[in-house]
Order: sequence, then C-alpha cells, then structure tokens
Amino acid sequence: MSRSTEGARVAGRLLHVALMLLAGVVFAYPMLFMFAAGFKPSETIFADLGSPTALIPDASWTLDNYRAMFEKGAIGSYLFNSGVVSLVTVVAGIFINSAAAFALAKLKWRGQGLALAIVIGLLIVPFEVLAIPLLLIVSKLPWIDIATGAVVVGWLDTLHVQFMPFLANAFCVFLFYQFFKDVPDELLEAARMDGAGALTIYLRVVLPVCKPVIVTAAIILFLGMWNQYLWPVMTVHTSQARTVMVGLQQFYGRTTQWGEIMAYASLITLPVLLFFLAFQKHFIRSVVGAGIKG
Repeated sequence: MSRSTEGARVAGRLLHVALMLLAGVVFAYPMLFMFAAGFKPSETIFADLGSPTALIPDASWTLDNYRAMFEKGAIGSYLFNSGVVSLVTVVAGIFINSAAAFALAKLKWRGQGLALAIVIGLLIVPFEVLAIPLLLIVSKLPWIDIATGAVVVGWLDTLHVQFMPFLANAFCVFLFYQFFKDVPDELLEAARMDGAGALTIYLRVVLPVCKPVIVTAAIILFLGMWNQYLWPVMTVHTSQARTVMVGLQQFYGRTTQWGEIMAYASLITLPVLLFFLAFQKHFIRSVVGAGIKG
C-alpha cells in the first residue's frame, strides 16, 4: 500500500470523525442548553442566548428553579405516576407482545394469517382515530376499588386507564414477529422432542435468544408511555393520577419563569435519557442486525 493511499485513508477517517463530532454537537446543543438553563435566572438565560458561554457554569447558577418547581407543582407525584405507568407497560407489554408474535410466527392455528393482517393493518391506524371510541369503552368498564373492595364502573382518573389499552402494541408485535421468523424451526422441534410444550419453548428457548429485540421493544414502549399526552388529558382530570407530560402543561400555567420551566423539562427528560443510555448497546445491535437481515 502506497503512502498516498494510506494518507488518504487516514484523512478520510479524520474527516468522518470530525463530521460525527459536528453532528453530535448540533443535536446535543439544545438539550445541553436546556439543562444549563435550568440552573439560571430567566434574565440570564436570555442574556446568554447567543453566547458560547451559555453552557459554562458561573456564579449565576443556582438550584432556586428546582426548589420553586417542587413548591409550585406536584412534580414528585407526577414522576411516580409516570414511572409506574411506563414500567408496567414495559414489563407486561414485552410478555404480551412477544407471546402474540410467537403464536403468529411459530404456532399453527386457524385464522393465523388474518390475525397477522390485522396486526399489520393496525400499524397504519393513527391513535387519534381510536381515541374517542376507546374513551367511551373505558368509561363503562368495571374495576375493583382496592381501598374499599367495591366494584366501580369506569376507569377514568386512574393509573391503569393510562396503560391497560396500550399493553398490546402492533408495532412491537410485528417487531418480535420478524425476529421470531428467523429462529430456526429445528431448535423448537428439538425442544418438542424433549417434551417441552409451547409455553416452555416460548419462555426457555425463544425469549433467552432475543435480548436485542426485547431491549428495542422496551425502549419503544417506555418512550411512548413516558411522553404520552393526549390520552392522559382525555382520561385523567385529577392530580392524583396525573403524569409528567400533563403536569408540564399545568406547571407552565403557574409560572412565567423560563428557568423553572427549563428545570421541569430537564427533570422529566433525564429518566428517558438514562433509560436509553443504559440499553443503547442492545438497541444498536438490534438495529444493525435488522439492517443486515434486510
């Protein structure tokens, strides 16, 4: 290999790294500005708006915005509610959607093709089309009040109304289905010859080999539930079951200080960022694997 060829290759790599760093700065700057603005008074935020020092800590940085945020809004309750709704959706949704995909991909039963067609069809139906009919349904469904043990009618103003309709997710079902189609049938037949039933094969053979797609589905479900706004606005009208996104709109009406609003936005963004960073390796592996198979 000649020196000119090697030099061109090194120059290409350096250019690639430089472009990646530039893209990273462009995409990360708004989020970093938001986090920095959460520690500043409103007048300082606008004074630093066009300055490169906007992200550099100085004497004006303070925790007053975070103190005011907790005083003016029930942010702790909102975070707890969103955490419960999101985590229940992730845990239950992974099992429900993967089980449905396993039945569609690896079991033989009447109406299998029609069921798969319905799942694919649901991918193109926007939630706004289903919101009103779904609201009418959940407002008439019975539920057992844990505090009193009595049967009550209607799911409105509860935590479970915010996740029960979304445990089954057509996109996640199709995601698992595409992955399960590539699992060798010989592996399942070997398990059946050892006396394993469909449930045992699903739990002990199929699920352990699909960690990347499980993480991908978990990220999709978590982001969808944490950022959900329309459905909670329609079904929750009291602060006891309110989640962070609806709480942000309520908090915005209680303050005119942009520093406090930025602090609130930073706090509700942090769990999403940490969740993604914790599982990004498996997520990227899943995306790369899907690209190779495609």
